[in-house]
Amino acid sequence: MNEINRRNLGLGLLGSVAASGLLAASSKAAPAAATTPADPFALVDPELLATAKALPPTTISKAVLPMMRARPGMPPKPAPAPQPVMKNIPGPKGAPDVLVMVIDGTGGQKGCPAYLHMHGGGFVGGRVDGNPASLQDIAATCGALVVSVDYRLAPETAFPGALEDNYAALKWMNLNAASLGIDPKRIAIGGESAGGGHAAMLAIAARDRGEYALAFQLLIYPMLDDRTGSTKPAPDHIGHFLWNSDSNRFGWESLLGMAPGSANPPAGSVPARVKDLFGLPPAFISVGALDLFVDEDVDYARRLIAAGVPTELLVVPGAYHGFNGLVPKAAVSVRFNAQALNALKRGWGLS
Repeated sequence: MNEINRRNLGLGLLGSVAASGLLAASSKAAPAAATTPADPFALVDPELLATAKALPPTTISKAVLPMMRARPGMPPKPAPAPQPVMKNIPGPKGAPDVLVMVIDGTGGQKGCPAYLHMHGGGFVGGRVDGNPASLQDIAATCGALVVSVDYRLAPETAFPGALEDNYAALKWMNLNAASLGIDPKRIAIGGESAGGGHAAMLAIAARDRGEYALAFQLLIYPMLDDRTGSTKPAPDHIGHFLWNSDSNRFGWESLLGMAPGSANPPAGSVPARVKDLFGLPPAFISVGALDLFVDEDVDYARRLIAAGVPTELLVVPGAYHGFNGLVPKAAVSVRFNAQALNALKRGWGLS
């Protein structure tokens, strides 16, 4: 089992960007067969290939968590972009206050859109201040308030701890909408990787509890199914880079407190295993065709569509997990990020 060095942990788990997006025609992960390429690099987009070759085999385990969590946050984008402000808000009943990072792009206006963001990190890592520049871009470009949640991490806090932290942030935004200058009817949620999984869990919880409405969910290569890499093996060329089946099993076991793929996970903990998706907010889902999550993300989009949820899906050929954060200047990454930002704007009714 290989451990990740500090540099690649930082790159792989920075969670790319909430303002991510899509590029090409949709496609499902190919089943393992004799035609599966022996060389995992054979299908990588040329602009992403050099970085893929520089990445060592990666596996997240309990042994590397201290190093993973010690990674410093990235510096905020220089002014005049809205600067992040850290704030403690009331936490769930019987739990500590929740730290949130607030980026105010409203310019003092009222009735502005808002984005509640959850960072990536495989449920066990990542930081609320891991990539503020992407969230600053959303705030500045859209005149929006962005709130990112420092939810409690697994395995120290199992489900539903993080969900309740994220729900507490949603509650705080609704209760303080007037003073924050936001329209509670235009609160979108989202995140990347595990953050996308948390956002999907939050959308389900918000629907079931019926207290707060959501306008949109922005799910960037979301982590949705505990069975991926366990009871649902992936082809060799899927999930080879950055986030693999071993890491996925560790992340889900840490969150659920049980073996991934078990018969009865806690209700609402695994979005892909929630039977009824009716009534969820409109969704945008994007993922690379070489990402471990490609099949679960395509299937979740299909099920949302079948449930009558307006859903946009993009699968990017040649792209692996986190590619748009690792190679942000690649043409495929630029298009990916721009098109998701456009989807978020449409979710807010801005375009």
